[in-house]
Amino acid sequence: MSLGSTPSQTVGPYLSIGLTWEDGPAVVDEATPGAVWIRGVVTDGAGTPVPDALIETWQADPHGRFDHPDDPRGAQPGFRGFGRCPTNDDGEYGILTQVPGPLPGEAPHIDVSVFARGMLHRVVTRIYFPENADANAADEVLASVPEERRDTLIATRTGDGYRFDVRLQGEGETVFFDV
Repeated sequence: MSLGSTPSQTVGPYLSIGLTWEDGPAVVDEATPGAVWIRGVVTDGAGTPVPDALIETWQADPHGRFDHPDDPRGAQPGFRGFGRCPTNDDGEYGILTQVPGPLPGEAPHIDVSVFARGMLHRVVTRIYFPENADANAADEVLASVPEERRDTLIATRTGDGYRFDVRLQGEGETVFFDV
């Protein structure tokens, strides 16, 4: 007897409850020199804040090294490279980190995964930094994005870090990558 496929299920309303992370949204300690906040709002296609999304980040340290066995150079002590933050009732998130260093052939960037109800799979994007204009111009991934949409991948400088809003669909939709 052959059984059929089980229908797919979207991420449910309990995502932000079930995936909390005890370490909080800190990639580095607040006292770390050069620590900055990446803050933003996740909105849906109508521009309404998404109160139960989850933002995950993965990045190199300020020297372009990863806290991962595949990078034999190793990251700086205390730098784990991974952050996770659920959005609050207003769709806001915040990750405390350091600006990453460049990678070979790539501008400094942070990889971002977004999980939210109504989505079958996460969506993946990148955060680039405005002060790296020359490196951004030479980055092959960023160059593959239509010029009129690249601004959705570049954070805005704020007093204590950067702002990076995520629009899941519709006008001004953030560029997402097929990974």
